[in-house]
Amino acid sequence: MDPLGAPSQFVDVDSLPGWSDAYEAKQLDCRRSPVEKAQVDVRSPFPYRKDINEKIILWKGDVALLNCTAIVNTSNETLTDKNPVSESIFMHAGPDLKDELQKLKGCRTGEAKLTKGFNLAARFIIHTVGPKYKSRYRTAAESSLYSCYRNVLQLAKEQAMCSVGFCVINTLKRCYPLEDATHIALRTVRRFLEVHGETLEKVVFAVSELEEATYQKLLPLYFPRSLEEEVQSLPYLPADIGNAEGEPVVPERQIRITEKPGLPDDASDEEGLEADLSFIGSHAFARMEGDVDKQRRLILQGQLSEAALQKQHQRNYNRWLCQARAEDLSDIASLKALYQTGVDNCGRTVMVVVGRNIPVTLIDMEKALLYFIHVMDHIAVKEYVLVYFHTLTNDYNQLDSNFLKKLYDVVDAKYKRNLKALYFVHPTFRSKVSAWFFTTFTVSGLKDKIHYVESLQQLFTAIPPEQIDLPPFVLEYDARENGPYYSSYPPSPDL
Repeated sequence: MDPLGAPSQFVDVDSLPGWSDAYEAKQLDCRRSPVEKAQVDVRSPFPYRKDINEKIILWKGDVALLNCTAIVNTSNETLTDKNPVSESIFMHAGPDLKDELQKLKGCRTGEAKLTKGFNLAARFIIHTVGPKYKSRYRTAAESSLYSCYRNVLQLAKEQAMCSVGFCVINTLKRCYPLEDATHIALRTVRRFLEVHGETLEKVVFAVSELEEATYQKLLPLYFPRSLEEEVQSLPYLPADIGNAEGEPVVPERQIRITEKPGLPDDASDEEGLEADLSFIGSHAFARMEGDVDKQRRLILQGQLSEAALQKQHQRNYNRWLCQARAEDLSDIASLKALYQTGVDNCGRTVMVVVGRNIPVTLIDMEKALLYFIHVMDHIAVKEYVLVYFHTLTNDYNQLDSNFLKKLYDVVDAKYKRNLKALYFVHPTFRSKVSAWFFTTFTVSGLKDKIHYVESLQQLFTAIPPEQIDLPPFVLEYDARENGPYYSSYPPSPDL
């Protein structure tokens, strides 16, 4: 009730029945199932967890009416999409929301950005952009949709939110099949709660009448409410249930191909990217955590233990990460110099850096470092590769070695451990020399992961062309220098 005694249109989350409530009430009059009495030999990868089920609510209604700590808005890259969810949120939040969104300057696909809730019952709104679905690029779409849900949950965790109200992130305009999208949504939330369940009290799936049946059908697969339901649901789980975090996995892309299979031992060596793919990530640098030489020196001097050094470095990184989450980095994001695209032949996330889009002399490089941390923190928790386009860069785009050294020193150990390759596309002789000096004398070990790529044809042996968004000027340059091998491949319209 509001102060005038009129019934409130907003819905109290605590008043909504939980996912297990109706099921448990139904079971009160039934005898315990033989499956629950006996030891179950075959368990689902999503086993029965009462503590997790108690956090889940399936509710048919308007997400804008929930009084969760935060609700989720699904929109487009400019955050101006007109869909039923967004229009309801805008209507109930009031005009101040539109003004605040303009300050964000858009949101990339898969990202999540935070605003106040204004006139909503929810304190915050988390805005995210689902992918446009095309069957040809299904893997990229799955990865992007996973990122939407994961980034929303990660943001909720970082902001110490108690409850989150999810709408169905994919919209009709984006053509994502509802059932496929629901599998990704449910398993991503399930995996997150398995690890970070203590950080969230309630997760509400707010669905429409058309969406409710799909969620009712698939929820038991990922949130079984008894051992019996767990066993019954097991045959209906899809073949791809994602990795430990729920992220989609393409098994054939995880196969590492041996060097020059089928060739005799005395075959002549061939230069090129494919010749050393099997060694990516096998060097000592992949296992390095922090500056090993510096740590050992301090240990010998008795100043710091190795464990203390690691804790000190972690605290320092966490301060940078908190600042990156709080800072307005929209001006750096608008440069489109760093973005996530698809996956390589081994199923690893591909991050792209566009050198020509970095006006080093005109921007705040500390904010650039913060933006890198903001974008990469959740990417670096698993294996990834970097593609750096040096194409048509000049003196105004050259990253200073001091900045690169600072970046290397600041980032968490996971960045260095999980970076499996850095593809240096269209290098010049000068850039190769600079990279050699930097990786030899400043960050020893990184040079083992650098692969100089002279043409896009060479790059596509490691990353399929449909898995990477190419800036148009890169395509044009490569067509002039190396011939139009892949120059007809359509570039991303956003680049």
